[in-house]
Amino acid sequence: MSRISPWVVLPPVLFLTIAATFLLGLNRSDPNALPSTMIGKQAPPLQAEPLGDLPPATEELLRSGDFKLVNFWASWCGPCRVEHPNLTELADNGMPVIGLNYKDNPKNALAFLEELGNPYVGASSVDGRAALEWGVYGVPETFLLDADGTILMRTAGPVTQRIIREKLVPAMEAARK
Repeated sequence: MSRISPWVVLPPVLFLTIAATFLLGLNRSDPNALPSTMIGKQAPPLQAEPLGDLPPATEELLRSGDFKLVNFWASWCGPCRVEHPNLTELADNGMPVIGLNYKDNPKNALAFLEELGNPYVGASSVDGRAALEWGVYGVPETFLLDADGTILMRTAGPVTQRIIREKLVPAMEAARK
């Protein structure tokens, strides 16, 4: 009886392992979801600078009222432009939105808001350290907080109508129960 060389078996085994990994990745429920260790925890303290003459994002805003959004954004961010009308619509419908401008030139940030409108109840400028405290990977990222500042949900990428319908509204309904 002849013995099978490991060099004959190794390529098919490697191929099947890689193929199984790809198939599992394709079948994830939300391939764009990034895990967050912040869900269920208190929002970190704000380490922010004022953004021009706008009302600043404050600890009081984070930990008072009802539901609110904390949105990390920048003027140089294309997807931030895409989500801006949706944030404005949410703000117009009574959802407080706290804007944290991330690693941006304040003049550019203010010009962005002048051009597109300002949906934020408080807006401040943050550096990379403050974003790290929140677990931010990049912009835009948005967090849903409850009345006492507990993080209920996080979404990476632009806040779209689909995100509002499929994530934001269900998260608020679940928190109300």
